[in-house]
Amino acid sequence: MSWLPDAASPGEPSLPALPAGETARSIELGERTVAYVLRRASRRTIGLTIDHRGLRVGAPRRASLREVESMLLQHGQWIGEKLDEWSTRRAPEVLQITDGLQLPVLGKPLRIRLALGANRGVWNLQATEPTLTLCLRAPTEAARVLEKALREKARELFAERLAHYAPLLGVTLPRLSLSSARTRWGSCSLRSGIHLNWRLIHFPPTVIDYVVAHELAHLREMNHSPEFWRILGAIVPDYRDLRAELREVSKGLARF
Repeated sequence: MSWLPDAASPGEPSLPALPAGETARSIELGERTVAYVLRRASRRTIGLTIDHRGLRVGAPRRASLREVESMLLQHGQWIGEKLDEWSTRRAPEVLQITDGLQLPVLGKPLRIRLALGANRGVWNLQATEPTLTLCLRAPTEAARVLEKALREKARELFAERLAHYAPLLGVTLPRLSLSSARTRWGSCSLRSGIHLNWRLIHFPPTVIDYVVAHELAHLREMNHSPEFWRILGAIVPDYRDLRAELREVSKGLARF
């Protein structure tokens, strides 16, 4: 179960080949021709997703093309508005990693320091000004060492929060994998476990907890039905506010 589009560069080219089960189609919506990707899967309803790749439609295997296109026509105005929004989005800033750079970790400022060393990160979160020192063999290693340090911190935190919420939801602690997905913050599979985007480490702990609890709740209800939101709301009563906060803080997330 995947959800919540991440910030992405507008105008990125489509993948040259579509995965099995996906087909490229187009439809006339008002005065515009809209291309979309149709993906058939084991699901009960037709769903629409719009991100930097354009319009993507998920449909039950038994749904007819007429039913799919009827849904698109019904939501034609919304589709057009969202496509226009994505076309005018500014590409996320690309960070230049220099000594003294400040970036958010757990929603608070973290100062990045550069030093000579064996390509490792040294954390000091107890100081008045928390720091992460990148000990580098060469300046060109900065981005790789920074990402590695943040990934390690993210895995440690995510594992702890999964262990906290799994018993509250009455589910077995799942396998954790980190992702670098450009269009989702988390996903859940009964077979492969929970996948969480390591860049969540930039966000406040309450937002991270929302994503963790959201994905764990899918182990009880693998959809976004009213029952799913009831399950999630029982342990995260303010999930609506946190979902809105996630969307807001993700807009300005820089990449390196």
